[in-house]
Amino acid sequence: MKENRQYLDLSSLSLDGYHTPAKNGGESVAYQGRKSCKTTNALFLTDNQGIVLSMSTPQAGNHHDLHEISSLFKELCDMLNEADVRLDGLFLNADGGFDSKELKEACCGEGVIANIKPNARNKREETLPVIGTTVFDEELYKGRYVIERSNAWIDGFKALLDCASQSDLNS
Repeated sequence: MKENRQYLDLSSLSLDGYHTPAKNGGESVAYQGRKSCKTTNALFLTDNQGIVLSMSTPQAGNHHDLHEISSLFKELCDMLNEADVRLDGLFLNADGGFDSKELKEACCGEGVIANIKPNARNKREETLPVIGTTVFDEELYKGRYVIERSNAWIDGFKALLDCASQSDLNS
């Protein structure tokens, strides 16, 4: 990433989690009712083009995206810091599933401006209190689709790996 940083669009970052079926098992695997199978879950940070910049350590699929969010977000940011990507002042888009005090505090600690959609399921009259620099800008949030596109690419690539694994087993 250090060598190719000029190709990155760091006008904003996007954060999302991705549950992947783990049919053959693995270390961080557990049953996920929504997928009706065992899955593993990882968090991804992408640039504004959808290029994956960092991925967290996979977690068992029975955990939601906010499980251990403070330490996982730090892990994601540490990878970027190692590549000399400055986080100070970067905008971070995340969907309502990430509307939490812990993530907003973690963003503040890294100098990241959180643009997290308020979660309608949170049982309170207001969204969480402002921690550090947080905003919710609908126009900026529209750019979050790039991480969904990246997740779709990962899903398609995973299908290719599954086919290759099956052909290896049949040989």
